[in-house]
Amino acid sequence: MVVEVRSFLTKKQFTNLLTFFTTHATPVQEDDQETFYFSGDADLRIQRNSFYSKVWLKKGKMHDAHREEIEIRFQREDFPLLEQLFLTLGFEVSIKWFRKRSTFKWKDMTVCLDFTKGYGYIIELEKMVSSDEKESTHQYLKEQLQSLEISLTPREEFEQRFQHYKDHWKTLIAAEN
Repeated sequence: MVVEVRSFLTKKQFTNLLTFFTTHATPVQEDDQETFYFSGDADLRIQRNSFYSKVWLKKGKMHDAHREEIEIRFQREDFPLLEQLFLTLGFEVSIKWFRKRSTFKWKDMTVCLDFTKGYGYIIELEKMVSSDEKESTHQYLKEQLQSLEISLTPREEFEQRFQHYKDHWKTLIAAEN
């Protein structure tokens, strides 16, 4: 199970954290990601990143602190076929998401610093744990975020900003081109 905390950042906070983690953590990878969210009740997505493509389903609700994930990887060049498959099955693309991600190992967790076109700057701390460790791990991750002098963004704000992006993503990403 993945447990995570995340917060929106200013550009200055993002830049400062990128410098901090480059110096005080182990860089894992830089990644350019293109993610399509599909219509329906499930959180079903396809993604092409710098390394491969994948289909992935996240159980639970968007922005939950802990969720089970099912992921199937494919060759990077299979992304158009994955899109065609889901469109043929009757799904519609509800959002396209374009993100630049820097990933680090810091202490005993994974840190992701993201810039998503039209959405903004985000830090995410995450850790894989068993289900009986999820609550204590969530508290630990919140404490680590505070140690970086970053306030936890409330779930409600994430939901509002995500809904705004969902309603306006075409305009928002065009404005940044």
